[in-house]
Amino acid sequence: MLNKSNIIIYPFLLLALTINLIVPQSSWASEQIFLLPDAFQTQDQTTRLEVNLNRRRVFVYQGKNLIKSYPIAVGRRNWETPTGSFQVLQLLQNPKWIHPITGKAIPGGAPGNPLGNYWIGFWTNGRNWVGFHGTPNPETVGKAVSHGCLRMYNRDIEELFQLVSLGTPVTVIQ
Repeated sequence: MLNKSNIIIYPFLLLALTINLIVPQSSWASEQIFLLPDAFQTQDQTTRLEVNLNRRRVFVYQGKNLIKSYPIAVGRRNWETPTGSFQVLQLLQNPKWIHPITGKAIPGGAPGNPLGNYWIGFWTNGRNWVGFHGTPNPETVGKAVSHGCLRMYNRDIEELFQLVSLGTPVTVIQ
């Protein structure tokens, strides 16, 4: 039975933040129950991305909370964006673009570079990559026009780039 005399609250007990009830293994503690105040309970604050291809949006979650969403362009017919569970594998500023068919390269930061200034890669087959990037053609955002990549407005990809890190989960659904 719990009463005020056998409950001790230790807000500084950092090792126990992932559980609600701690029962120490020493003999003196057999009568004590340690409860952490709600303010000290950990919450899953992991950033994750969910891409909805039909809605043509990427949703940014922190734990279970939706914190932002952005419009995207998706892969066109025969170059569809892959679906499944992935993670961020590359984060590049001023990425070089290599045409997936011809192999022609456009240097990062060059005016005609179709990737813009930011790249967040999350899928590869060892040769080709798919990821989020900016575009010099903002009118394409919201359409199925890419070689599988997710095009974003330049201001949006710059903001998203700051919200993710290597290993951030990316789920792509229809």
